[in-house]
Amino acid sequence: MGGLSDLIGGFSTALTPANLLYAFIGVLLGTAIGVLPGIGPAMAIALLLPITYGIDDPVAAFIMFAGIYYGGMYGGSTTSILLNTPGESASVMTAIEGNKMAKRGRAAQALATAAIGSFIAGTIGTLLVALLAPTVVRLAVQLGAPDMFAIMVLAFLAVTSVLGSSRVRGLASLLLGLTIGLIGIDQVSGQQRLTYDIPQLADGIDVIVVAVGLFAVGEALWVAAHLRHGTAGIIHTGRARMGREDWARSWKPWLRGTAIGFPFGAVPAGGAELPTFLSYVTEKRFSKRPEEFGHGAIEGVAGPEATNNASAAGGLVPLLTLGLPTTATAAVLLAAFQQYGIQPGPLLLSNEPELVWGLLASLLIGNAMLLVLNLPLAPMWARLLRIPRPYLYAGILFFASLGAYAVNASTFDLMVLFVIGVIGFAMRRFGLPVMPAIIGVILGPRAEVQMRRALQISDGEISGLFNTTFAVTVYGIVGLLILWPLINRFVIRRRNRPVPVTGSDPATAEEPATETGAALRRSAGAPDHTATAEREDHHNAREDS
Repeated sequence: MGGLSDLIGGFSTALTPANLLYAFIGVLLGTAIGVLPGIGPAMAIALLLPITYGIDDPVAAFIMFAGIYYGGMYGGSTTSILLNTPGESASVMTAIEGNKMAKRGRAAQALATAAIGSFIAGTIGTLLVALLAPTVVRLAVQLGAPDMFAIMVLAFLAVTSVLGSSRVRGLASLLLGLTIGLIGIDQVSGQQRLTYDIPQLADGIDVIVVAVGLFAVGEALWVAAHLRHGTAGIIHTGRARMGREDWARSWKPWLRGTAIGFPFGAVPAGGAELPTFLSYVTEKRFSKRPEEFGHGAIEGVAGPEATNNASAAGGLVPLLTLGLPTTATAAVLLAAFQQYGIQPGPLLLSNEPELVWGLLASLLIGNAMLLVLNLPLAPMWARLLRIPRPYLYAGILFFASLGAYAVNASTFDLMVLFVIGVIGFAMRRFGLPVMPAIIGVILGPRAEVQMRRALQISDGEISGLFNTTFAVTVYGIVGLLILWPLINRFVIRRRNRPVPVTGSDPATAEEPATETGAALRRSAGAPDHTATAEREDHHNAREDS
């Protein structure tokens, strides 16, 4: 119960008038920015990061970040439901059913179940963070350099294996981020690396410039390249509200989503994409009306949205206790910590207890503010979506440039921002996920330090990287992640392959409702309705975006 008592003490920090004002401003700005099309919580924090530069007290700055964090996540669910435009990959499952509900005239109910589910999952998740963080810290202080390097390798591999259309693209994005992270002076040898005799690159490229360039500038260039004339179809909504039947169908998905999302966010190899998919599948399996899925089932909004927010809360556990970001938003938060000279890790709770517990308490306060603020203001957020996209993304480029210049007051950073933005545009063009690159930039130099430290302790022996039981266990998990696609392809799928039915009438035989059934229909010359529906959904999604 020590964590909860410390959390209660954190309320004495968070409930001061000044900090409450910062929390309210963070919630309001985070929601307003996050609700805009194509902008997720990570980009919202990156864009609003320069606002906190004038705040001398880091506690107040991170209380504002807490509001931006949860506000941006709620805004992402709003644009997913109303415009079918997820601000991040974790909101994709919300868009599937939420936009269908909105088109059926149930946008208010979809927004309400998303807001209440976010509140419940965020509150439970934050309380679990307070309970688990001291225990994780006690374990983390016993980890040596080989153990920390193994955890970072696991984080690298996990983030590249669950994002993007292929592992190759994820690894390519990670290598790009690692390369950017190597730019500057080597901390051990003092030699310059990849600076090309440019003095401004000797100190490396600031993480904030990289984050804003890849997220904001890259997204703005991508939208500009695909911008169409005219306005997107805005769905009108009234005040967010739910009926008795909606409550009955939503409360179990909220709890199940919280239980699924938090463990995935709390482990270094976590994330929100996989658990939201698992939540969607689980709700479809437990639903009494599975036929509604794909046509606007409220369970398909309640479960994934709660999962997303619980995973975001769980992501604070490895961020605060190990200094490992598991999501793009956590990566930007880590950059914000470094901007104030604070290094998250096992010593953070002992060195900065006021900051940590004040931050967690402000998350609970900001979560309640979000619920009170967003339920009556849903129509106003919907009207924000009427901003023409040329003006919207021109404003994004302006704030991105302002933020990059404010880091070091250097015009050279603006040039670097443009180059990084072009790289972000190219990554979108070729289907490379952005998050592995951000993780590589932030964790790459730290992983190098831990690797060198482990090798120095072992006098250069490669066995020094895996000479502990913990490190061997982590590398075993890494090996399982690498081999899992082969196991799934050659062992599990062969074992579950359906046996063809012999001696039955082909016209009446039931075909397997799987990819095998689609393949049989194509080989027989019959129309593949599944593939046609997928192509129509894809075409409609492109038209909506």
